Amino acid sequence: MSTEKERETQVYLAKLAEQAERYEEMVECMKKVAKLDVELTVEERNLLSVGYKNVIGARRASWRIMSSIEQKEESKGNETNVKLIKNYRQKVEDELTQICQDILAIIDKHLIPHAGTGEATVFYYKIGQPRKCAWYRKIVACEELLYLLTCVPDWMTAGKAASATANTDLPSTHPIRLGLALNFSVFYYEIMNSPERACHLAKQAFDEAIAELDTLSEESYKDSTLIMQLLRDNLTLWTSDLPEDGGDENVKSEESKPAEPAAQQQE
Repeated sequence: MSTEKERETQVYLAKLAEQAERYEEMVECMKKVAKLDVELTVEERNLLSVGYKNVIGARRASWRIMSSIEQKEESKGNETNVKLIKNYRQKVEDELTQICQDILAIIDKHLIPHAGTGEATVFYYKIGQPRKCAWYRKIVACEELLYLLTCVPDWMTAGKAASATANTDLPSTHPIRLGLALNFSVFYYEIMNSPERACHLAKQAFDEAIAELDTLSEESYKDSTLIMQLLRDNLTLWTSDLPEDGGDENVKSEESKPAEPAAQQQE
């Protein structure tokens, strides 16, 4: 089968799997497309992202449920059940770790090297760095020190490279550039425990986009303004963590409903 025919077949199967809500198979189809070492179309990139989002999301939900049950069993003193739950939860954690490593390998080896535009490159970085970093940290909390020592430098480098590309190739109102800023600011807040830096990044992205708001196209208006709202919500929440006499005094935005930082990332 020719490369183009294989690509067409796998994309069709991925769409079929999505409609059938068989996301593991959707991911496998799009991995085959990525491994053809071709530049993905916008549609293909989105199929890959949606597939991984759902595969990981299902396991995150399972992990939360197990953790909740574990806490209840601990409060009852049921040590036997707690041990069973811990072992089962470990299985989910191992699956999540493998999935995260899988998408990062696909991005590094096949997608970024064949990204033909700055927009595509930033899109892949956005999938691969702060968001997956936050997922990974939440799941492997018991190995947090090892994680921070080994993984954070890679995501820092990726985030800075992505930001440099976004600032050069994409307008300040572009939803992918805004989404990267949103995720990277959450990375600083949650992983690096640096609310000052998180607020600086979020405010800078928000202010730059506001200044160019009248240039937004109708096509991207909804996505861009939604991400800007998430940036503003995070700023409202995060500024409460800043020292009263510390630096970024102008970082507070207009009143809006605060939301949890982990939820305020772009999927």
